[in-house]
Amino acid sequence: MPEIHLKGITWGHSRGFTPLAAAAQRFSERYPGVTITWEKRSLQHFADYPIERLTRQYDLLIIDHPWVGRAATLGCVLPLDEWLPAAFLQEQADHSVGESHQSYQYGGHQWALAVDAATPVASYRSDLLQQAGRRLPQTWKEVLEIARLGKLAVPAIPIDLLMNFYMFCIAHGTPPFQQDAEVIDLATGYAALGTMKELYSLVDEKMFQANPIAVAEWMSSTDDYWYCPFAYGYSNYSREGYAAHPLAYADLVEMGGGGEKSGRGVAKLRSTIGGTGLAVSAYSQRREWALAFTEMVADPLFQSTFYVQHSGQPGHRLAWENESANRLTNQFFSTVLPAMERGYMRPRYDGYLYFQDHAGDAVQEYLLQKRDAASVLATMNHLYRESREKNPINSFV
Repeated sequence: MPEIHLKGITWGHSRGFTPLAAAAQRFSERYPGVTITWEKRSLQHFADYPIERLTRQYDLLIIDHPWVGRAATLGCVLPLDEWLPAAFLQEQADHSVGESHQSYQYGGHQWALAVDAATPVASYRSDLLQQAGRRLPQTWKEVLEIARLGKLAVPAIPIDLLMNFYMFCIAHGTPPFQQDAEVIDLATGYAALGTMKELYSLVDEKMFQANPIAVAEWMSSTDDYWYCPFAYGYSNYSREGYAAHPLAYADLVEMGGGGEKSGRGVAKLRSTIGGTGLAVSAYSQRREWALAFTEMVADPLFQSTFYVQHSGQPGHRLAWENESANRLTNQFFSTVLPAMERGYMRPRYDGYLYFQDHAGDAVQEYLLQKRDAASVLATMNHLYRESREKNPINSFV
């Protein structure tokens, strides 16, 4: 068989790169003569760089689910429902972690497979909390107490602030993007921003330059911080030997509103799901091999074993329930699964990413006291309408 070479693009963290590189090695052992090379990009580049350009350069792509509206409009990745067995896709749907699998469905097609699942959850240093005689926070009041002590870390770059704005809108009773002309009603928007200011006014300003990876690195390499109330979870940091000080993970705290009801009549926060999907370029000249690799990586046994063992954070529910996977990660998956199950899914219409790329800046400026809440909400609504007008035929979900 002549040499066959495919290229893939993913994001530059152990969670995003290592399992795919290992899977590519295993694939080439199973199919001698087929080589898959994975390249990586920054987390910000992953969120921002146009998918239509990447599909011209790569056979396989790790994508963020808000890209599927754009992909559907352009047809630049394969609709996997037309290429993979229906029974296989049904099994994936039946074992989705929250809405991870469904997040890659748009316009009646499946544009990627959820090989990775994540949502903002709490993380903490159990050793430091114990030394301080503090219990793991269960309520918003306790979160603020940790913040006032200067021992709380939280990512506060624009994209993470925007995801948390969605979370706090839900906490105050109304999910965002329910109307055509406004992101959220004024009362809920003011309440969400006010709650965010209450917290972010208490944290070190360097947090406004930090993404979830930076926060996890600070917490696991120094003793400066005890607790993070919400950041996209990384099972890597809970594994023995990955960092100097392993992190433990926990569900989000209780705060009334639109979350999951507890026995005391209050609600846990509902965060905004992330994760990644594996897509196949419509321009690939070796699509049969790209599809075979995609199917192998998303297979439930592979996800539950090989993928987790090589630093991955799988998107298949059986992997999250797997005892060996949980032992390896200090029960990361079983602990944060409830947060995944109730997670909020962002819009995915073609044009949404224009909104996402700019709206978080306004939230950050508000938290840094550079503008008021009214102007933030006005800016958001303007960006939202602009994003919709670019593609008026699309549903806003």
